[in-house]
Amino acid sequence: MTDKCYYIYIISDSAGETASKLAQAAMSQYATVNVALVRKTFVSEKKDLVEALERAKACNAIIIHTMISPEFVQFANQYCQENDLFCMDILSPVVNELAKRSGIDPTRLPGAMHSLNQEYFNRIAAMEFAVKYDDGKDPKGFLEADIVLLGVSRTSKTPLSLFLANKNLKVANLPLIPQAHIPKELWEVNPKKIVGLTNNPEILNKIRQERMKAYGLNPNTAYSDINKINEELAFANKLYEKLGCLVINVADLSIEETASIILQELNLEEYTYHG
Repeated sequence: MTDKCYYIYIISDSAGETASKLAQAAMSQYATVNVALVRKTFVSEKKDLVEALERAKACNAIIIHTMISPEFVQFANQYCQENDLFCMDILSPVVNELAKRSGIDPTRLPGAMHSLNQEYFNRIAAMEFAVKYDDGKDPKGFLEADIVLLGVSRTSKTPLSLFLANKNLKVANLPLIPQAHIPKELWEVNPKKIVGLTNNPEILNKIRQERMKAYGLNPNTAYSDINKINEELAFANKLYEKLGCLVINVADLSIEETASIILQELNLEEYTYHG
């Protein structure tokens, strides 16, 4: 990694999540470059905006901002232009184009995306559903779920359930163990709603060994034994074949990538409508 540090400043009148995700996506392409991400969020006073811009100028930062106030947007863009700073105004081009096409002016409300509307409460309900029906606690949840995730231990069932719940989807999951009883409710679920998760034996072996170490236990147990892992995976794959469900190997996939594949393959593309 290089010694020099490059700065990216996120300036927002809300939580700054949109700009942060863009910055992190760019940063992920430079593993050997030292990049500091600085967030100045919930900017509501001009003095706070000026302070953030001056700090960014002091380290010649890349500036990404998501502000909806025309006054703040104009001031930030002009300041960056006058001081020869790279500046990306994410919101304005799309907001202005929507105004042009619809003939309706934007509300100009900071943080409007995070307002407590029905979609927000639906998302909370979906997350509560994921917690309630995690790890096969109640098989009845399979019949109410939008997606049922299956997989042996350490195939990311729980974090994936919560990630999908954040997209307003009701997700239940079931850990698979050889010779364990498969709930009858699972066979009543439409196979097109079921996703079987798998992984490479060697990767599972390492993950489980690290899990045991984290608990202060011997890493070499039946839980992490490669032969036992192969048995578990064979059992799971046989079940997936019987069910005729989608199967995803998560070995080289992030939670986000796995979720994206599920949404696409199950025709659950994320649509949000207003009006």
